[in-house]
Amino acid sequence: MRRYIRAFLACMLFAVFSALYVYSKLFYSDLSVGGRGLGEKTFLHRAAASKRSDIGQETRRGPDETDPGDQHWYILRKAEGRVRTAAAMHLAVVACGQRLQETLTMLKSAVMLSIKPLCLHIFAEDQLHASFIEAVLQVFVFSFQLRSRQPGVGSSLLISDLNSSIKYKGGAKTCRHSDLRGMSVTRGLELESWPGSFRSRFNYTLYPITFPRENAGEWKKLFKPCASQRLFLPLILKEVDSLVYVDSDILFLQPVDALWSLLAHFNATQLAAMAPEHEEPRIAWYSRFARHPYYGRTGINSGVMLMNMTRIRATYFKNDMTSVGLRWEELLMPLLQKYKLNMTWGDQDLLNIIFHHNPECLLEVPCHWNYRPDHCIYGSNCGSAEEEGIFILHGNRGVYHDLKQPAFRAVYDAIRQYSFREDPVSSLLVPLEEELLKTTRSYCGKSHVLFTKRLAHSLANVNRDAQRPHGW
Repeated sequence: MRRYIRAFLACMLFAVFSALYVYSKLFYSDLSVGGRGLGEKTFLHRAAASKRSDIGQETRRGPDETDPGDQHWYILRKAEGRVRTAAAMHLAVVACGQRLQETLTMLKSAVMLSIKPLCLHIFAEDQLHASFIEAVLQVFVFSFQLRSRQPGVGSSLLISDLNSSIKYKGGAKTCRHSDLRGMSVTRGLELESWPGSFRSRFNYTLYPITFPRENAGEWKKLFKPCASQRLFLPLILKEVDSLVYVDSDILFLQPVDALWSLLAHFNATQLAAMAPEHEEPRIAWYSRFARHPYYGRTGINSGVMLMNMTRIRATYFKNDMTSVGLRWEELLMPLLQKYKLNMTWGDQDLLNIIFHHNPECLLEVPCHWNYRPDHCIYGSNCGSAEEEGIFILHGNRGVYHDLKQPAFRAVYDAIRQYSFREDPVSSLLVPLEEELLKTTRSYCGKSHVLFTKRLAHSLANVNRDAQRPHGW
């Protein structure tokens, strides 16, 4: 009997010491990154398949060699424990080429008007990462000034793997990836000066462009650089249940919350929501020129997509290649190989083909959720915008940067130039209304009231939010 008691006590002691050992390892490994201890969760990459003995000699795949199932991300800001992911809205954008300023302006409009916290997922080419680190901070620092009225807010970066050199204007040091690995880098202003309630408003994560390894070059060149990245978001963001994807040339004139709320309207089979490409089949592109199947009467536009990605990952999609349904990851490349010689708009055409065969999976939303020059260039043809105003403005075809559609450019310039330190009504809305009055000679300018109808309501709510006491 004594032997059994001794054996039991030995086992208990072993269990206790094992637990203490594991706890100490977790504590000190967490403390070593950013010095936050257990109060702030560390963001680390997925462990590599084989351990590397020398970090300084670490190799990294380029964007054309990566795979959505084999992510190797670097995380460039996330205040973990401050934004409750389960309660937040997820917004994704892809930025390539000369799209940095467009993307920042879009994000600015989203943060400015949002009510619930936002988790921002930014996919960008490697050469844009340093610019995002510099510029995103400047934009979002001021977004918190709008809401908190705090004079000295700021932000910090948690960088676990940075491959390229980054120069910070606020300091003399050039930080390279060997300098920044596992460090918390603060730019000039102090994150900890933010009240806790405002630190919980958003976080953002910066990702490299990632395509399936075997066909990366083909996917990257489809339509516009990196545009087809959106097709792989369900496979990359595996822990995200639902997501709003928008093109970089989108501007929110209504809170993201309004679009996010449409998830509650999905029936049992719907897994995505998009607006039609056009309202009038006689002048719509797909009904006149498409050489492949497309959704509905006029096709759909993929510039704004609301997705239940859990359903997308679990669904077997009907198709015209096999008699059995295929999962999302099994479907994309065969469709591209079959139709690539007949496609004009790349990934958008693939989505049209998919939802042509699976119309029960799509919730078609009105055109005011994706208002483009086509809705006014031939005369006003978006009835829902006439009634309720424009909820989301889509400046495709580069209209924010030329003089072809001055009304679209006026809205973009107003949001881009607006400083969050100023009153949004007197410093954004009123000057915009004055600029829009100068565009009335253009077809879209004749409908200028639609451009500010919903924005005026949204900015009034922003002003009310700014006057709320802390802790709301």
